[in-house]
Amino acid sequence: MARKYFGTDGIRGKANEGHMTAEVAMRVGMAAAKHFTRGEHQHRVVIGKDTRLSGYMLEPALTAGFISMGMDVIMVGPMPTPAVAMLTRSLRADLGVMISASHNAFQDNGLKLFGPDGYKLSDEIELEIERRMDNGYADNLVPSEKLGRAQRLKNAVGRYMEFAKNTFPKNQRLDGLKIVVDCANGAAYRSAPSVLWELGAEVIAIGVSPNGKNINDKCGSTYPELICENVVLHGADIGIALDGDADRLIVCDEHGKIIDGDQLMATVATYMKNNGQLRGNAMVTTIMSNLGLEKYLETIGVDLIRTQVGDRYVVEAMRKQNLNLGGEQSGHIVLSDHATTGDGLIAALQILSVLVTSGKPVSEICNLYTPYPQLLKNVSYVQGTDPLSAPCVKEVISEGEDRLNGTGRLVIRKSGTEPLIRVMAEGQDDKLITLVVDDIIGVVEKLSA
Repeated sequence: MARKYFGTDGIRGKANEGHMTAEVAMRVGMAAAKHFTRGEHQHRVVIGKDTRLSGYMLEPALTAGFISMGMDVIMVGPMPTPAVAMLTRSLRADLGVMISASHNAFQDNGLKLFGPDGYKLSDEIELEIERRMDNGYADNLVPSEKLGRAQRLKNAVGRYMEFAKNTFPKNQRLDGLKIVVDCANGAAYRSAPSVLWELGAEVIAIGVSPNGKNINDKCGSTYPELICENVVLHGADIGIALDGDADRLIVCDEHGKIIDGDQLMATVATYMKNNGQLRGNAMVTTIMSNLGLEKYLETIGVDLIRTQVGDRYVVEAMRKQNLNLGGEQSGHIVLSDHATTGDGLIAALQILSVLVTSGKPVSEICNLYTPYPQLLKNVSYVQGTDPLSAPCVKEVISEGEDRLNGTGRLVIRKSGTEPLIRVMAEGQDDKLITLVVDDIIGVVEKLSA
């Protein structure tokens, strides 16, 4: 069944347009409340948001939707996405909602929903909520005496900070480390620098002055050049860049060199494997992770399981196979011993624990393999068409796979949020993968002209 509202990570779009209006948000609240109302207890929902201007529009709209269906609302204000997931469980709520468009610019916003267990919703539940959204609610509104109530949780940030600190080994401290942390003017602008400082580090905090419009603006994990510059400028030991809702991170070493999520997962997997903490001697990542990571893990006896793109698919595979490490090249790292979704701060703390334990610089502990050359390009297509089903496109893809046979791989997929086809090739020959990608891009462009 085609999805109307939900994409690969909740509902997302330009604020006050299309599917990201106050009216749609209210319908999401009403539909989700109806779906998760089970039993006679007083139901409750946790709502968090990042620092976007449009959060002031979407938060009250969601609240109105939930209250109209008899559900109490606990608003926690600007908080990381993983904090909302954690608080949903901690407060015994029936569901949680994060208002955020993650790494997108401030003009966009989105809605991410969590079940009572703190996990993102399955495709089936999202489709059921979509069905309810379009079926009307005149007969489902609760009588006036059963309307819900709304309150703000004043100590929400403190709760999350203590939770995050408790994931760091009790016998370790960050004393003597100088850390640059870029919070992208987003959801973790208060919590991340404070946690690092309270654990003993000297902290240089940037991206901590949100104004509603500067989230992810030339800062954070999508613009890691800023932490690289500041690490070199301040002579820091490590740079940590979070995205707007702080569910992912990018790191740079002491020389200002960027380290992506694949290298970070290799570091954590090695540490957990050596300490007997890696369940199943396996980890989960997506089809986009580098082949070099897979080959490296083979050398240390760790299996790599791949899923389609999207951190919730990584989590689903982890749960199904009872594994405790997974993530994406983009920096979503899921440590299920601690959290139900990607958490940039908690992932950073695990990297810092490896750093403290080893006594070695980041450039050494996070450089465990040589990545295969990898090229990713996007090509737009006419919305409503399906270029990937065209015979000419199928033929050029097949030719590309034959040319890479035995030396690399080809991954082609549609974007979940835009009319784009993402073409990725990797292998041992830079020139070959460039030719393969450009040939496919060229055929799709001709078809869409």
